[in-house]
Amino acid sequence: MSTTTDPVCEMKVDSESRHSVDHAGKHYYFCSQQCVEKFQANPSDYIRPIMATITPTVQVSQATQAVGVYTCPMHPEVRQATPGSCPKCGMALEPVVPAPTRSNQSEYTCPMHPQIVRSEPGNCPICGMALEPRNATGEDNAELRDMTRRFRLSSALALPVFLLAMAADLFPSVLPDALTPVLLQWLEFVLSTPVVLWGGLPIFQRGWASVVNRSLNMFSLIALGVGVAWTYSVVAMLLPGIFPPAMRSMGSTVPVYFEAAAVIMTLVLLGQVMELRARSKTSAAIKLLLGLAPKTARIVHANGNEEDILLEKVQPGDVLRVRPGEKVPVDGVVLEGTSALDESMVTGESIPVEKTAGERLIGATVNGTGSLMMRAERVGSDTLLAQIVHMVSEAQRSRAPIQRLADVAAGYFVPAVVVVALVTLAVWGIWGPEPRLAYAVVNAVAVLIVACPCALGLATPMSIMVGTGRGALGGVLIKNAEALETMEKVNTLMVDKTGTLTEGKPKLLSVVAVAGFDESEVLRMGASLERASEHPLAAAVVNGAQEKFLALASVSDFRSFTGKGVAGSIEGHQIALGNLKLFEELGFVPGELAAHADSLRSDGQTVMLLAVDGKAAGLIGVADPIKDSALDAIRALHDEGVLVIMLTGDNRITGEAVARKLGIDRIEAEVLPEQKASIVKQLQAQGRFVAMAGDGINDAPALAQAQVGIAMGTGTDVAMESAGVTLVKGDLRGIVRAVRLSRATMRNIRQNLFFAFIYNLLGIPVAAGVLYPFFGLLLSPIIAAAAMSFSSVSVILNALRLNRMKL
Repeated sequence: MSTTTDPVCEMKVDSESRHSVDHAGKHYYFCSQQCVEKFQANPSDYIRPIMATITPTVQVSQATQAVGVYTCPMHPEVRQATPGSCPKCGMALEPVVPAPTRSNQSEYTCPMHPQIVRSEPGNCPICGMALEPRNATGEDNAELRDMTRRFRLSSALALPVFLLAMAADLFPSVLPDALTPVLLQWLEFVLSTPVVLWGGLPIFQRGWASVVNRSLNMFSLIALGVGVAWTYSVVAMLLPGIFPPAMRSMGSTVPVYFEAAAVIMTLVLLGQVMELRARSKTSAAIKLLLGLAPKTARIVHANGNEEDILLEKVQPGDVLRVRPGEKVPVDGVVLEGTSALDESMVTGESIPVEKTAGERLIGATVNGTGSLMMRAERVGSDTLLAQIVHMVSEAQRSRAPIQRLADVAAGYFVPAVVVVALVTLAVWGIWGPEPRLAYAVVNAVAVLIVACPCALGLATPMSIMVGTGRGALGGVLIKNAEALETMEKVNTLMVDKTGTLTEGKPKLLSVVAVAGFDESEVLRMGASLERASEHPLAAAVVNGAQEKFLALASVSDFRSFTGKGVAGSIEGHQIALGNLKLFEELGFVPGELAAHADSLRSDGQTVMLLAVDGKAAGLIGVADPIKDSALDAIRALHDEGVLVIMLTGDNRITGEAVARKLGIDRIEAEVLPEQKASIVKQLQAQGRFVAMAGDGINDAPALAQAQVGIAMGTGTDVAMESAGVTLVKGDLRGIVRAVRLSRATMRNIRQNLFFAFIYNLLGIPVAAGVLYPFFGLLLSPIIAAAAMSFSSVSVILNALRLNRMKL
């Protein structure tokens, strides 16, 4: 029977497993039904990581494939290779991967004549308007420029139409006698028609696309409402005789609503301009981050010569020099030199980080006063900054489960509004006061306009876009909107001890010698023996001896006892170093060392006993230091109501010591890698909502099994691919930021949905005229359009508040 790999949790499963799925012509096997469901929900999340772990070049090609792909911000499932409009809602498609910003934002253009481009500020030679920066993010946003141009011209034409109509209704005496009612209507027609037919062309195109594609939306209602108002007015102006005499006023004219159509369309265009500007601002900080990478790098050739080359020419393995004050060109490793680097733009931490030989460097971070030689490792789309931008872009366009509520509501809402508008038209047309037809048309149009669900459509995407962008600036990368929403519900956090709570680099802490030996000799003998060992703790002992400048001796007859220790001959003496099991196996008596060992273990240290020629000589204590930030992070998580459970493969005494120092609620000690996912399942069976934080390949199954996987950015690529949340810096405080970000974003989404729903619930009945029999109040289509725009603006402004959130 052959085995294969579960693409979700990375576990080995039999090829005859009953949990299997066919996808894209290939058969996939899973360890459980839960993994099947996760895979079926979004196969692309799990197919790509497995391939990336086998052949890293595949990840590069897939990352670059996203370049030049366009998607709809409201319908992320829509993707195509060229710019255009969304077939579902008609909105302009955006690039999946944002382009880096230009460092020299020195191009200025006219908002009315975009063909005019200058390198410095001034006035347009055609219309005299002041030139504006081409775009605040250095990007040529064609849709924003087009909508802004349409809005400005529409505003200039709609204002006099509105003033003329108001003056004719409220202050007719101020109008000149030559301006007859018929001439007034023709003047309103001439001014309003460009607004409706040219200014509103994108709105009508999107409304038509929504009908053709059977995806009714806000544009459907706007196009129908404005179209009916304008068409009715044109017919009333040209053919007043077909209307009942009761509808005609002085001069045999029928009331028209050109001002309503023009002002409504202008307000809709204003809402579109504000939305487009807000959308561009949500990811401007991330685009700016990508643009911070230097344009050149200083390469050091094999013969020692140095030269500056374009950044895109840097290849993995190249040796580069980073001079004081320069930016690190690409991701890599320090070969020579010492310096402090400002990594705040990526990690959110303002304190410079010391870097020495062997330390990793992040592209675009700023070097301090030292000079560094580095080896390039990740370039182009493989750099951390490029991956951050790609991940955030994908997250901003992904849909949270709560969005389904808005989608389902909108799917029923739009047809229901059309029905309400038709009922309003019929009721007012049959039983309304004279002129009935005028009242019927105006109120039906008001219903269509006031019910526009644009606020409903913006409620979730705006908060997701702003929230994920804010998280990225704080070092918290959200893989998709579902992870962001799920994080809010987490009440249990499982953390791996090594590398998550601790630094992951064991250090020598204690040396104890019995009578007849001194501590230096005990450490020298132990380090000499450990120098031949490959155990992770051996390096800590050797480094500790070297820091004390002890001369290590050569070892002969070296032997390793798996899980117990090592032994060998040094300078004619038989030396053994290990735990109590090794002493028992070799027949040595630990004596007073046993009590010392228990005392050090209770303090969180791993203890190794040393024997010389069969006699106990001393012991060496090694521990993995707790991260400075861990205690504050655990306290903050408790304040957020999260139960913290620590996983460790170490013995229980050592694990409990760490848990005691940090105030951790529960500990699972001596856990094997394959047991971590099982523990997650047990907690889930108890009704807990589990987040798992880890940094190693052995954590990947548990990360995939948990409702939310949190990968420490200092860990492996496999761990990061298996997680829904990645912390750029391996700092536990990042988990606190992620929890706060999730809860703030979801609170913001609920506020937005409340604004959208309550606005429609109150507005539609008023627009339909339910208050007229009691108070004589009707809602003008113009007021309805203003209220509709205000609801969208309130949603946008509320979402942008997340930018000021303190994580």
